[in-house]
Amino acid sequence: MAVAEAQLYAKVSNKPRGRSPSALLEPLLAKGFPAHLAQKALVATGQKTVEDAVKWLHSHCNDPSLDDPIPQEYALYLCPRGRLHSRLQDFWRESKRQCGKNRAHEVFPHVTLCDFFTCEDQKVELLYDILKKVGDSFSQSFPPSISLTLHASPSYLGFFIDDSQANVLKDFAVAFSSEASALADCHVKPSLKQFHLTLAHRFYPHHQKTLEQLAKCINPGEPCQWVAALYSRDMRFVHYQRLRALFQYKPQNIDELMINAGDLIYVDPRQQSEAGEGWVIGTSHRTGCRGFLPENYTERAHESDTWVKHREYVFDTASRSFTKTEKEPNVKPNGEAHNLSMSGSVTNVLPLQNAALRRGLLVMRHGERVDQVFGKSWLQQCLTADGKYYRADLNFPSSLPRQKDSMKQFECDPPLSCCGIFQSSLIGEALLDQEVTVSYVYSSPALRCVQTAQHVLQGLKLNQKVRIRVEPGLFEWTKWEASRAIPKFMTVAELVEASYDIDTSYRGNFPLSSLVPSESYEDYVSRSSAVIKQIISACPCKGRGVILIVGHGSSLAPLTRALTGLPSRDSRDFAQMVQKIPALGMCFCEEQKEENKWQMVNPPVKTLTHGANTAFNWRNTIMED
Repeated sequence: MAVAEAQLYAKVSNKPRGRSPSALLEPLLAKGFPAHLAQKALVATGQKTVEDAVKWLHSHCNDPSLDDPIPQEYALYLCPRGRLHSRLQDFWRESKRQCGKNRAHEVFPHVTLCDFFTCEDQKVELLYDILKKVGDSFSQSFPPSISLTLHASPSYLGFFIDDSQANVLKDFAVAFSSEASALADCHVKPSLKQFHLTLAHRFYPHHQKTLEQLAKCINPGEPCQWVAALYSRDMRFVHYQRLRALFQYKPQNIDELMINAGDLIYVDPRQQSEAGEGWVIGTSHRTGCRGFLPENYTERAHESDTWVKHREYVFDTASRSFTKTEKEPNVKPNGEAHNLSMSGSVTNVLPLQNAALRRGLLVMRHGERVDQVFGKSWLQQCLTADGKYYRADLNFPSSLPRQKDSMKQFECDPPLSCCGIFQSSLIGEALLDQEVTVSYVYSSPALRCVQTAQHVLQGLKLNQKVRIRVEPGLFEWTKWEASRAIPKFMTVAELVEASYDIDTSYRGNFPLSSLVPSESYEDYVSRSSAVIKQIISACPCKGRGVILIVGHGSSLAPLTRALTGLPSRDSRDFAQMVQKIPALGMCFCEEQKEENKWQMVNPPVKTLTHGANTAFNWRNTIMED
């Protein structure tokens, strides 16, 4: 057991029991559940209904930590409702779209009244009573409106609360803290510093101007109702990352984790040394079980997605009422409050989010390459005794393009597999469905990249309309070439003879002779930065035209980060990052012409995920005992 966990056990063991069974606890005891498990289930579900608690207990029947006496941590937040909340949510989305995720996106808009503290499961209901009691005592003195003043610095952006109103909030927090300490035996620290509502935190300094412009679109005087809300979280996973499952995964081995679409997973980045490439070790929030799961079945989730909302006190100058959360339909099952006043579609988000036509840049990795499936010796599996190519497996290409020199060149410049061709066509069709207009196409000279570009264009129904510009400067980091030499690529003439739609008039910015074997990381980043700038300057804006670049896994970060003004990735984690980029993984940048810059935004199409399909020998599998 870890030292920190042992300390937690020591704090909570042998504590005296509190009140008599509650109305929700009694039915669970009658069903035969032990009191400590019933109380744990009620707390984990926000003490909403008996049915929720029973469902939680059944889901956690194989949870190895089910009997652990570690309590939840609780925090008291002041949260806005109404139109101000809607405007803040609009800012959250737009700031993430234009500047990427920052620390503030982990939690919904709030003002911290009391930071996280522990409370034993059997005493949580006392916190509910205390919240109502203290809320009632402050209902008449609570400000009818709260003045918010925008404050900005190179690493923080948010609203500060007027001192006179902040003093009332501090008194409320102190009163709650005192009552909780006296009645529920909780050590609660009220927030006594400058009261604020954070908009952005820990962002790149060059994003400050954009974030400030977005923040100025928020009218802090919008109608608003303030709510004091009590949330809880599992203290064991405070420093873990959160992932959300995109698809169901059924374990193939005993050490793998069963996940359903929508499941939330806790992942400790420090404990991933045992996981193989493309896998992570995680603990399911829904079941408490731990195991391996495929990383490409997940996406990053927010910290507060795993929190549970318990009770809230509504500061309403009209009714001054206390509302219990379990009666309200606007609370998500996982505890994060819904946007309380937004309709299903937002038609007027922020002035900066307009319909102006913008240039786009789509950078994607090539499709599945044949040696990725069949290994470096794939060509030997496909050659007859007299050196002719044949298709040894249906995932081998039906034929190989003709080369002037020996077919051995394909070992260093492998083509796409049949699945890779299908993947590329599928992406093209998806781009067509989204009405993406591709005006220019650039490709690395690697055959797999040219083929990917060709089949994407076919899916877009643009073959022979938009021609591929083969740019040697887009080739991957040459240090990763196993042969320690630059491959001998097919010439433009050979590609044209093989019926690829090549722009024969294009002259690359970096001739093949300029590619140096085993170049340094700094040289590769510099090459990528130079080539993307030259491509952008060579492609004038045509309405909402998109520039498509087909490169390698190593291409996505250097090209897009150079274009958006971000610093290059550290060379020490670059290889690990590239390993996470699948076939046809893509990034999309959009030009902000009015600000003379580019922003990373969501790609126009969804990701492509599929499982492995191993070779099958019916004789060895079916016939042999």
